[in-house]
Amino acid sequence: MGSITIDHQLPPTPDHQLPPTPSHPDHLNNPPPLYWHINAPPHHPSRTSPTCPPFLLLLPPPTPSPHFPIPALSSLSPPSPQYLSPKDFTTIITPNHLYKRDTWPQVVRRVQENKLAEFQRTPADMWRYLEFCWQIKQTYKKGGIKEFILRERLKWGSGSSGEVVARGSRFRDCEEGEDGDVKILWNDWPYGVDEKIVHLVVWTKFQLEDDPKTGDLTEEARAEIDEFVKKKFQVGGRMAGEHIIWFKNWAHIKSVKAVEHFHVMLFDPDPEFVREITKGDVPLGIIHTDELTTNKNCPSTFSTTEEETS
Repeated sequence: MGSITIDHQLPPTPDHQLPPTPSHPDHLNNPPPLYWHINAPPHHPSRTSPTCPPFLLLLPPPTPSPHFPIPALSSLSPPSPQYLSPKDFTTIITPNHLYKRDTWPQVVRRVQENKLAEFQRTPADMWRYLEFCWQIKQTYKKGGIKEFILRERLKWGSGSSGEVVARGSRFRDCEEGEDGDVKILWNDWPYGVDEKIVHLVVWTKFQLEDDPKTGDLTEEARAEIDEFVKKKFQVGGRMAGEHIIWFKNWAHIKSVKAVEHFHVMLFDPDPEFVREITKGDVPLGIIHTDELTTNKNCPSTFSTTEEETS
């Protein structure tokens, strides 16, 4: 059986984006007091601090509101302030134990319907992810996230000057390995999906061509990705086609825009196969909730065992 090929449908708006979210919905004008406490890690200073950390700040509402929390602005000149989008804020104020992870059928349907913007991280993961991104930007002042990804995760040069150079231009003439054009790694901060789902990222030194008229992948690029996914994850009975899904985020919802990549999700794969395909990679975002247990899909990481996320 072939790997799942996605029939991407364009989002309904003319510029191929989801309908805009109001810049300041009501819960942004009237946020919960000390909202940064809600999903803060158990021993993090922000769990009890009256001051909002610089990576979870809210933009002041366009109309002054007596309910807008002074603590969110208490650092008058916070170092490199990072402001929450409405979507991220909604996630941050949701108690982690109330979050419902996506099932495999929900994941498949969302990709088939091209509603990729609906993917989100668990509230606890989002809190840590935003802090992580902020810390990376403080460390890599010049190149930011791109420099970190290229230097530390992909080992593709320094990442601080120029672009990486591909040896080939397509999957069929590319090389894999440490110095190759393609590398498969864990998603360091995966979406909030069933914990039997392994979320990987395929990084490429060459561009995956988009159709300028639609903003979506060209048919040729889609066919090449589908062939690559089938070869890497399915040939030889490694995985059933119905347990494989891939997608490439639209540019406006990519969290890492500067390095080409697409996503692959696998339902309940053999952990040894995952270690083989990622060459032993371990995701950075290894802590998910206050209660830690070993995740069978990646023994070096941790995951939740709360009922609502099983």
